[in-house]
Formats: sequence, C-alpha cells, structure tokens
Amino acid sequence: MVKPQQIHLSLIIPTFNEERRIGKSLDRILTFLQAQPYPSEIIIVDDGSQDRTVDVVQQRSNSNPPIRIERQPHNMGKGEAIKRGMLQGNGSYLFFSDADLSVPIEALPTFLSILENGCDVAVGSRRKPGAVLEVHQPLYRELMGKVFTWLSNWILDLRVSDFTCGFKGFRREAARELFSRQRLGNWSFDPEILYLAKLKQYRVAEIPVRWRNDRATKVRLWRDVLSSFFGLLYIRLYDLRGIYQ
Repeated sequence: MVKPQQIHLSLIIPTFNEERRIGKSLDRILTFLQAQPYPSEIIIVDDGSQDRTVDVVQQRSNSNPPIRIERQPHNMGKGEAIKRGMLQGNGSYLFFSDADLSVPIEALPTFLSILENGCDVAVGSRRKPGAVLEVHQPLYRELMGKVFTWLSNWILDLRVSDFTCGFKGFRREAARELFSRQRLGNWSFDPEILYLAKLKQYRVAEIPVRWRNDRATKVRLWRDVLSSFFGLLYIRLYDLRGIYQ
C-alpha cells in the first residue's frame, strides 16, 4: 500500500448530482492512471448531491489508484469543493478536473511535465493558439465567457486568456498556499486563485487544450454570472483589506 507521502499526483473532482456521468468518467480516469509510472489518488468532493452520485463512486471504492470521497454538508459551491480537495490531497502535484472530462484526462502528462520542470501553476486554455474546440458552447455562452474573461483581466490587472477552463494543476507548495487563502466558493474562485498566484509571484503557464462542451452543464447562467462579477469586486476588496496576506 502506497503511503500518503509517496503519492505523486492527486486528482480532485468536484461533483454535484453527477450520477449519470461520474461512473464513466472514473472508469476512464482509472484506466489512464493505472498506466502511469507513479502512484496517484483520486479525491471526489461531493458538494451535497441529492442523487446516487456517492453510491456510484463507492462502487469503485476498492480501485487502484484509490478513490477517496469527501462529502460537503450541503451544496457550498464548486470553489469550496475544490478548495477542500486541494487542501486534503497528498500528492506532490495536485490537479482538478470537471466530472464530465470536457478536457480529456489524457492531457494530464503535458501539464505534469510543465510542473515538474519548474512551473508552479498550469492552467488549461481554450483560447490559446493550438487549442481545439471539438464541441462548442452555445454562442451566447461563449460571448459571456469572453466578457467575463475581459472583466477579470481588467478588474484584477491580469493577462489570462481563459479563467474558467475546468482543468488546472499545481505544485503542492503552491496549492497549499493559494487554496488556504481562497475566500470565494462560487465560480469566481478561478480568477481569485490566479490573482493570488500573481500576488505570490508564482510561475503560471497557460496550456492549449482539446475541449468538448457538455450540454448537461450545472451552470445556472444568470445567477452564476452575476455572483461571479461581484466576486471580482470582492477579490479587489479582500486584497485592499489585507485579507490575502
């Protein structure tokens, strides 16, 4: 049995009512990780699901690599779920991925290599040259995503092409420092983490990805867009008040 301190890679997956997708995704992830030359672990952080998501995951509880389930007491938001997984993961490198594998798990070696060679944070991008969008979002969602990216860069003085791609990797030291300072649990946690990375002078790389939109998205568009916009203002306010120190 691999000891926690020997884990090379932790993969965190937040879930909320994912019983229809999580089993297939986990089978694909397990097949991929079993073929890798390093020990790993999978952490499912269930964000208050009301369906059979936890049961589906538990059916694979004796897998190799091991799957650990962390359960939020109620629906607290994607950012809170990822924060919990990042702070509890044992890996030298920690990744998070969406449950639908919109970015295929096979992209992981490229990200891992960049982190192993001195980068602190590796961010998937659907807008960097070389990215391939196999299935696009509806036009209105793509437009709103571009507006949110522009606002995030303008308000936070960043230069990031894609904040919300659901595939990112971190060296353990960076993950611990960034996520322990995270304050936002909604969709604006992504720009918050990248803003913190800038404050802490971490090296961030954006990596073009293959990406496929899943129509069964959990985004509640207008509510999430508005809360994320206000989240950007909170990030600036928290910084001015010294909360991120």
